[in-house]
Amino acid sequence: MKLQTMSIFVDDQQRALDFYTGKLGFVVAADVPLGEYRWLTVADPERPDGTQISLEPKAHPAVVPFTDALLADGLPYCVLGVDDVQAEYERLISLGVSFTQPPTDLGTVVLAVFGDTVGNLLQLAQYRG
Repeated sequence: MKLQTMSIFVDDQQRALDFYTGKLGFVVAADVPLGEYRWLTVADPERPDGTQISLEPKAHPAVVPFTDALLADGLPYCVLGVDDVQAEYERLISLGVSFTQPPTDLGTVVLAVFGDTVGNLLQLAQYRG
């Protein structure tokens, strides 16, 4: 068994697609029209057959209070692993990405937190084993 797809709830699917591909570097894995919304997933370009992120519209009534509470409390929705948080932070800053927490060294991990422009905070993590 393996994790195939995980959902990130977004305010706007097209804006999310633009951010996740244009700024974060993911590639489109699926883009299927489904009436008002799309089955829209992105993947790591180095592992296009790996775990996908579904850019899921905030259509269910429970989603908005949940994601609003996470955002209000400053809690990231998910963690993205990177080899060098400082380098990724500088790359994303140069692309206009807004960070709520700059790279912070906690010994065995370096963390940074940024907004994805569609209602979520995401965390970068560099683990040192």
